[in-house]
Amino acid sequence: MPKFYSSILLFLFLINFCTYGQKKTLQAKYTPENITIDGKINEESWKTAAIAGDFIMYEPDNGIPISENKKTEVKVLYDNTAVYVSAILYDDEPNKISRELTNRDEFGVADVFSVWINGNNDGQQDFRFYVSAAGVQMDCLATEGGEDFNWDAIWDSEVKMTDFGWVVEMKIPYAALRFSKEAKQTWGINFKRDVLRGALDQSYTWNFVDTKIGAVLVQAGILEGIDNIKTPTRLFFIPYTSAYYQQDDYSSDKTLKAGMDIKYGINDAFTLDAILVPDFGQTKFDNAILNLEPFEQQFDENRAFFTEATDLFSKGNLFYSRRIGGAPITEPTKQVNEVVTDYPSSTDLLNAVKVSGRTEKGLGVGVLNAITEKTYATIENTVTGETRKEVIEPLVNYNVLVLDQRFNQNSSVTFVNTNTVRNGDFRDANVSALLFDLNTKANTYKLSGDFKYNTVKDNDFYTLLNNGLENYDGFKTQLNFAKTSGKYRYLFSGKYLSENYDVNDLGIIFVNNYHSGYGEMTYRIINPTNTFNSLKFNQNINVEIQNTTGKTQETWYQAILTATTVKNHYIESKLQINPLDRFNFYEPRVYGRYVYMPKSILGYAQFYSNDNRPFHYEIEVNAEKFDEENRNIYKIFGGIKYRFSDKFSLSYNFQYSHLINDRGWVGFNNDDIIFAERNREIVDHYFTGKYSITNKMTLNLIARYYWSYAENHEFFTLQDDGFLSPNPSYSENKNRNFNSWNFDFFYSWWFAPASEISILYRNYAIESTRLVEKSTSANLSNVFDANLTNILSVSIRYYIDYNSLKRKR
Repeated sequence: MPKFYSSILLFLFLINFCTYGQKKTLQAKYTPENITIDGKINEESWKTAAIAGDFIMYEPDNGIPISENKKTEVKVLYDNTAVYVSAILYDDEPNKISRELTNRDEFGVADVFSVWINGNNDGQQDFRFYVSAAGVQMDCLATEGGEDFNWDAIWDSEVKMTDFGWVVEMKIPYAALRFSKEAKQTWGINFKRDVLRGALDQSYTWNFVDTKIGAVLVQAGILEGIDNIKTPTRLFFIPYTSAYYQQDDYSSDKTLKAGMDIKYGINDAFTLDAILVPDFGQTKFDNAILNLEPFEQQFDENRAFFTEATDLFSKGNLFYSRRIGGAPITEPTKQVNEVVTDYPSSTDLLNAVKVSGRTEKGLGVGVLNAITEKTYATIENTVTGETRKEVIEPLVNYNVLVLDQRFNQNSSVTFVNTNTVRNGDFRDANVSALLFDLNTKANTYKLSGDFKYNTVKDNDFYTLLNNGLENYDGFKTQLNFAKTSGKYRYLFSGKYLSENYDVNDLGIIFVNNYHSGYGEMTYRIINPTNTFNSLKFNQNINVEIQNTTGKTQETWYQAILTATTVKNHYIESKLQINPLDRFNFYEPRVYGRYVYMPKSILGYAQFYSNDNRPFHYEIEVNAEKFDEENRNIYKIFGGIKYRFSDKFSLSYNFQYSHLINDRGWVGFNNDDIIFAERNREIVDHYFTGKYSITNKMTLNLIARYYWSYAENHEFFTLQDDGFLSPNPSYSENKNRNFNSWNFDFFYSWWFAPASEISILYRNYAIESTRLVEKSTSANLSNVFDANLTNILSVSIRYYIDYNSLKRKR
């Protein structure tokens, strides 16, 4: 090659290295002007502010400079109260800019501009603020563990469409951020632009984010020039009032509630959140199912207090917030001729407080405390008619403590403690854990693991349930090593759970008393090809051995392929082989017993069409064949969505499962454990609708109908060796037929920053019988003939910033 061309290539390489290997720096400009957030950016201060440009593609073709026809220019101003961001987003096809209107914190199909701010410039946590081309705001707290969109801040933004693209203007008060007390501020910052239309789905960042590296936050640019600002008082009051009217077939009830939540910035690092009078009446309904498993159904958390800014509390997976205010832990003691006439399904939350934050030196601290009320069951004597009450859950204090020290930007050591204290002669529990997550400086390799230890102080009621152990303890430990960068990645993991490892008082765990080994190899493409924007092929092997018996509890080989095509269709397929006979130690419902599980092979495929287009569809198929005569599982899931306009969309999802000759526990017969061979069908319909009146006012509809049955056709007795022997003499009706209906129609208006008026109409019903009914129309009729409950509620929440009150005064 001629020297001239070699010199050119070397020069381009050096330019590329300098561009992508160094952090960009932007100078913020102080403004004495009053900046009006109107999307016009016509104040004099904007004209002389430094420009952040030369964006670089983040996805799909990582590292490609932005084209001239999508040029993006960002400027930053500041004053004594806030930082201001303006962005001019050029587009050679402005009439094609996606602008779907959605609820707050929902992206939809829309172009988006965002700013990511780290006031301590430590690569630990971002405060991210997004604005869509439709003017919808989204905000979140971000760590390498993910983005928490339950966090909400008070900030202002405005969007203007132009003949050359669109313009964004933002005002972010200092009260919404965390930063040091230094006179000269140095912040980590990045800007991101997302472009969505048709087959086009591209993201660009101002400072290059290399996707070959597993960490994103540490790849931010630098913001300088902000001097002599003061942290404002971070005190927010959120008073609310709610009115409910409830009616069912037996009664009607009217309820009026009022209360207040408080957010207080204790200092630059820590924030206190408190619920003085809880009200969770408008949270999303739970998806009830026919649960024939030996474990409880795990529900999503829908209460804002327990979902907002809870990154620290999720460390170690020891905190399952639905325990707080969940079902009582005991059953009442019944005498002869007594029946339980009222058994509450949940306990009432009296109050809850959490303190969380992270210091400049990377120490994250989280403390959460909640108290639930004493709960009673009502028992009636059927002969005398007398009633009495019995405590089924005492006054309970729940506490979580987390200390998370981060260092070298993306490594951490964490201590977690959860404590459950029940008043009186009831079960208490404590869990402590030490976690570590160590990454190389280049974020290419990771060593992580944990050691968790639990103690339980039991009472006589639980002695029988826990094998005669009034007080017991257990532990769990795990060690992982992984390569986290490049095309080829791997992970090796081993763990051990002791027989009495139990975190279920404030956490959730289903399986213990085993040791396991896991290995994973992954190949992925870094940049798009002619066919795929992204592709990942994963192979993994897992083996679990039960400690007491040495029997195989679980074993599999999996091969998983996931890909996104150049037209932005998503494809996933999986082959899973369970090559060894296994034993289930939980299905028998008796400690020490187990049941045989045959070998099986499973295949899975999914196609998810590009949802940028008005019509979107998805389909999943799943089939599992067991090494047992005529025992199979078939599942199919389908969904369609049509976006009629940027304001109006409808979607429908359908899931069908058919379990043929499934085997499971159905009951006890004296000392025998009875299993049944049964056929099962599960049908789940889910319908949603959205109409956005403005970017702050929406109507939403959610309807769900679920039906499932289990029809037994042969009974067995479980033998001591884990195998089943026929039991033709057992004749009890253990069939199940279950119907569940939910309907929510919701109006929401964000009438002021972080302040909302909401109106909810809800009805629901559940019907469960031993009579199997396979007619869809009959099942629908049965569930609507059941006790249909109707609720109409109105709630007003108003967000008050103490600084605004002070300025007005």
